[in-house]
Amino acid sequence: MCGRFVSKAKKAEIEKEFMVEIGDDDLIAPRYNIAPTQMIAAITEIENLREVSLFKWGLIPKWAKDDSIGSKLINARAETVREKPSFREAFRSHRCIIPASGFYEWQKTAKGAKQPFYFYVKEKEVFGFAGLWEEWLDKQTGELTETCTIITTEANDVLKLVHDRMPVILKSENYRQWLDPKEKNTDRLQKLLASYPPEQMDSHAVSRAVNITSSDSAELIAPVNSI
Repeated sequence: MCGRFVSKAKKAEIEKEFMVEIGDDDLIAPRYNIAPTQMIAAITEIENLREVSLFKWGLIPKWAKDDSIGSKLINARAETVREKPSFREAFRSHRCIIPASGFYEWQKTAKGAKQPFYFYVKEKEVFGFAGLWEEWLDKQTGELTETCTIITTEANDVLKLVHDRMPVILKSENYRQWLDPKEKNTDRLQKLLASYPPEQMDSHAVSRAVNITSSDSAELIAPVNSI
Protein backbone atom coordinates (compact mmCIF):
# COMPACT_ATOMS: atom_id res chain seq x y z
CA MET A 1 0.00 0.00 0.00
CA CYS A 2 0.97 3.65 0.08
CA GLY A 3 0.05 5.29 3.36
CA ARG A 4 2.56 8.13 3.73
CA PHE A 5 4.55 10.17 1.25
CA VAL A 6 6.70 13.25 0.80
CA SER A 7 6.35 16.20 -1.57
CA LYS A 8 9.23 18.65 -1.28
CA ALA A 9 10.01 19.75 -4.83
CA LYS A 10 10.14 23.43 -5.72
CA LYS A 11 7.39 25.05 -7.73
CA ALA A 12 9.55 25.39 -10.85
CA GLU A 13 10.52 21.71 -10.70
CA ILE A 14 6.90 20.59 -10.52
CA GLU A 15 5.84 22.91 -13.32
CA LYS A 16 8.63 21.65 -15.57
CA GLU A 17 8.07 17.97 -14.80
CA PHE A 18 4.32 18.00 -15.43
CA MET A 19 4.01 20.95 -17.85
CA VAL A 20 1.54 22.76 -15.61
CA GLU A 21 1.30 26.28 -14.21
CA ILE A 22 0.83 26.64 -10.46
CA GLY A 23 -0.86 29.87 -9.44
CA ASP A 24 -0.95 29.35 -5.68
CA ASP A 25 2.33 28.41 -4.00
CA ASP A 26 0.43 27.06 -0.99
CA LEU A 27 -0.79 24.16 -3.14
CA ILE A 28 2.69 22.68 -3.28
CA ALA A 29 4.30 23.77 0.00
CA PRO A 30 6.98 21.25 1.13
CA ARG A 31 5.54 18.44 3.25
CA TYR A 32 7.45 15.49 4.68
CA ASN A 33 4.75 13.29 6.22
CA ILE A 34 1.57 13.40 4.15
CA ALA A 35 -1.06 11.05 5.57
CA PRO A 36 -4.48 9.70 4.50
CA THR A 37 -7.55 11.97 4.82
CA GLN A 38 -5.34 15.07 4.49
CA MET A 39 -5.63 17.45 1.56
CA ILE A 40 -3.07 16.73 -1.15
CA ALA A 41 -2.16 18.32 -4.48
CA ALA A 42 -3.08 16.50 -7.68
CA ILE A 43 -2.84 17.33 -11.37
CA THR A 44 -5.85 16.89 -13.62
CA GLU A 45 -6.53 17.70 -17.26
CA ILE A 46 -9.84 18.95 -18.60
CA GLU A 47 -10.26 20.18 -22.18
CA ASN A 48 -6.49 20.18 -22.76
CA LEU A 49 -5.88 22.34 -19.70
CA ARG A 50 -3.81 20.96 -16.84
CA GLU A 51 -4.24 22.35 -13.37
CA VAL A 52 -3.17 21.62 -9.81
CA SER A 53 -5.92 21.37 -7.20
CA LEU A 54 -6.33 20.08 -3.67
CA PHE A 55 -8.14 16.78 -3.08
CA LYS A 56 -8.90 14.92 0.11
CA TRP A 57 -6.84 11.71 0.19
CA GLY A 58 -9.34 8.85 0.36
CA LEU A 59 -11.70 8.42 -2.57
CA ILE A 60 -15.44 8.72 -2.01
CA PRO A 61 -17.39 7.22 -4.96
CA LYS A 62 -20.31 9.25 -6.30
CA TRP A 63 -22.76 6.61 -5.12
CA ALA A 64 -21.54 6.55 -1.49
CA LYS A 65 -24.20 7.33 1.11
CA ASP A 66 -21.70 9.07 3.41
CA ASP A 67 -18.03 10.04 3.47
CA SER A 68 -16.86 7.34 5.88
CA ILE A 69 -15.80 5.06 3.02
CA GLY A 70 -13.05 7.50 2.03
CA SER A 71 -10.64 6.45 4.76
CA LYS A 72 -10.82 2.86 3.45
CA LEU A 73 -10.10 3.82 -0.16
CA ILE A 74 -6.75 5.58 0.08
CA ASN A 75 -5.33 3.06 -2.39
CA ALA A 76 -6.64 1.21 -5.45
CA ARG A 77 -4.99 -2.01 -6.60
CA ALA A 78 -3.76 -1.85 -10.20
CA GLU A 79 -4.81 -5.44 -10.80
CA THR A 80 -8.50 -4.76 -10.08
CA VAL A 81 -8.93 -1.02 -10.56
CA ARG A 82 -10.97 -1.32 -13.74
CA GLU A 83 -13.35 -3.85 -12.18
CA LYS A 84 -14.03 -2.58 -8.66
CA PRO A 85 -17.25 -0.52 -8.43
CA SER A 86 -15.45 2.04 -6.26
CA PHE A 87 -12.85 2.82 -8.93
CA ARG A 88 -13.89 1.65 -12.39
CA GLU A 89 -15.68 4.84 -13.48
CA ALA A 90 -12.89 7.07 -12.20
CA PHE A 91 -10.36 4.84 -13.98
CA ARG A 92 -12.11 5.55 -17.26
CA SER A 93 -12.75 9.26 -16.81
CA HIS A 94 -11.14 10.81 -13.70
CA ARG A 95 -7.42 10.10 -13.64
CA CYS A 96 -4.88 12.34 -11.98
CA ILE A 97 -1.18 12.57 -11.15
CA ILE A 98 -0.06 13.18 -7.58
CA PRO A 99 3.36 14.89 -7.37
CA ALA A 100 5.72 13.22 -4.90
CA SER A 101 9.38 13.18 -3.95
CA GLY A 102 9.37 9.89 -2.03
CA PHE A 103 7.28 7.64 0.17
CA TYR A 104 7.53 5.53 3.32
CA GLU A 105 7.00 1.85 4.02
CA TRP A 106 7.52 -0.14 7.23
CA GLN A 107 9.49 -3.36 7.69
CA LYS A 108 8.78 -5.89 10.44
CA THR A 109 11.71 -6.49 12.79
CA ALA A 110 12.65 -9.25 15.23
CA LYS A 111 12.07 -6.87 18.12
CA GLY A 112 8.49 -6.24 17.04
CA ALA A 113 8.64 -2.52 16.34
CA LYS A 114 8.44 -1.81 12.61
CA GLN A 115 11.30 0.10 10.97
CA PRO A 116 10.27 2.85 8.54
CA PHE A 117 12.12 3.23 5.24
CA TYR A 118 12.12 6.10 2.78
CA PHE A 119 11.93 5.23 -0.92
CA TYR A 120 12.69 7.59 -3.78
CA VAL A 121 13.67 7.82 -7.44
CA LYS A 122 17.34 8.50 -8.03
CA GLU A 123 18.23 11.95 -9.35
CA LYS A 124 14.61 13.13 -9.45
CA GLU A 125 13.23 15.69 -7.04
CA VAL A 126 9.69 15.03 -8.19
CA PHE A 127 7.80 12.21 -9.89
CA GLY A 128 4.13 11.32 -10.26
CA PHE A 129 1.92 8.72 -8.62
CA ALA A 130 -0.93 7.39 -10.75
CA GLY A 131 -4.15 8.48 -9.08
CA LEU A 132 -7.90 8.68 -9.50
CA TRP A 133 -10.27 11.42 -8.38
CA GLU A 134 -13.98 11.86 -7.83
CA GLU A 135 -16.55 14.44 -6.79
CA TRP A 136 -18.95 13.48 -4.02
CA LEU A 137 -22.08 15.44 -3.16
CA ASP A 138 -23.29 15.38 0.43
CA LYS A 139 -27.06 15.32 -0.07
CA GLN A 140 -27.70 16.53 3.46
CA THR A 141 -25.49 19.63 3.32
CA GLY A 142 -25.20 20.16 -0.41
CA GLU A 143 -21.42 20.33 -0.04
CA LEU A 144 -19.28 19.02 -2.89
CA THR A 145 -16.05 17.23 -1.91
CA GLU A 146 -13.24 16.32 -4.30
CA THR A 147 -11.31 13.22 -3.26
CA CYS A 148 -8.55 11.02 -4.68
CA THR A 149 -6.75 7.71 -4.30
CA ILE A 150 -3.28 6.41 -5.17
CA ILE A 151 -2.97 3.29 -7.31
CA THR A 152 -0.60 0.56 -6.08
CA THR A 153 1.02 -2.41 -7.78
CA GLU A 154 3.41 -5.26 -6.99
CA ALA A 155 6.63 -4.21 -5.28
CA ASN A 156 9.83 -4.10 -7.31
CA ASP A 157 13.12 -5.54 -6.04
CA VAL A 158 13.92 -2.38 -4.04
CA LEU A 159 10.65 -2.64 -2.12
CA LYS A 160 10.28 -6.40 -1.70
CA LEU A 161 12.37 -6.75 1.44
CA VAL A 162 10.17 -4.19 3.17
CA HIS A 163 6.71 -4.49 1.63
CA ASP A 164 4.92 -6.43 -1.12
CA ARG A 165 3.17 -3.39 -2.63
CA MET A 166 4.27 0.00 -3.94
CA PRO A 167 2.58 3.05 -5.44
CA VAL A 168 2.46 3.20 -9.22
CA ILE A 169 5.09 5.71 -10.31
CA LEU A 170 4.31 6.84 -13.84
CA LYS A 171 7.08 7.25 -16.38
CA SER A 172 7.35 10.81 -17.66
CA GLU A 173 6.54 9.77 -21.21
CA ASN A 174 3.20 8.37 -20.02
CA TYR A 175 1.88 11.49 -18.24
CA ARG A 176 0.05 12.73 -21.31
CA GLN A 177 -1.79 9.49 -21.96
CA TRP A 178 -2.69 9.00 -18.30
CA LEU A 179 -4.19 12.48 -17.96
CA ASP A 180 -5.95 12.53 -21.32
CA PRO A 181 -9.71 12.39 -20.55
CA LYS A 182 -10.33 11.16 -24.10
CA GLU A 183 -8.35 8.01 -23.43
CA LYS A 184 -10.98 5.40 -22.55
CA ASN A 185 -9.14 2.22 -23.55
CA THR A 186 -8.68 0.46 -20.22
CA ASP A 187 -6.34 -2.14 -21.74
CA ARG A 188 -3.89 0.57 -22.77
CA LEU A 189 -4.24 2.35 -19.44
CA GLN A 190 -3.69 -0.86 -17.49
CA LYS A 191 -0.31 -1.32 -19.15
CA LEU A 192 0.89 1.96 -17.60
CA LEU A 193 0.43 0.58 -14.07
CA ALA A 194 3.64 -1.44 -13.87
CA SER A 195 6.22 -1.48 -11.09
CA TYR A 196 8.85 1.22 -11.50
CA PRO A 197 12.30 0.00 -12.67
CA PRO A 198 14.21 -0.95 -9.49
CA GLU A 199 17.57 0.21 -10.82
CA GLN A 200 16.21 3.76 -10.85
CA MET A 201 15.18 3.71 -7.19
CA ASP A 202 16.89 3.68 -3.80
CA SER A 203 15.95 3.65 -0.10
CA HIS A 204 17.24 4.03 3.44
CA ALA A 205 15.97 3.60 6.98
CA VAL A 206 14.55 6.69 8.68
CA SER A 207 13.54 7.75 12.17
CA ARG A 208 10.40 6.33 13.78
CA ALA A 209 9.35 9.93 14.31
CA VAL A 210 7.55 9.54 10.98
CA ASN A 211 5.03 7.33 12.80
CA ILE A 212 3.57 10.47 14.36
CA THR A 213 1.41 12.15 11.72
CA SER A 214 1.92 15.59 13.26
CA SER A 215 5.68 15.31 12.63
CA ASP A 216 6.63 17.22 9.50
CA SER A 217 10.22 18.27 8.85
CA ALA A 218 13.11 17.47 6.51
CA GLU A 219 14.72 15.48 9.35
CA LEU A 220 12.16 12.73 8.76
CA ILE A 221 13.85 11.62 5.54
CA ALA A 222 17.41 11.71 6.92
CA PRO A 223 19.13 8.28 6.95
CA VAL A 224 19.46 6.42 10.26
CA ASN A 225 20.80 3.02 11.24
CA SER A 226 18.01 0.47 11.07
CA ILE A 227 17.19 -1.49 14.22
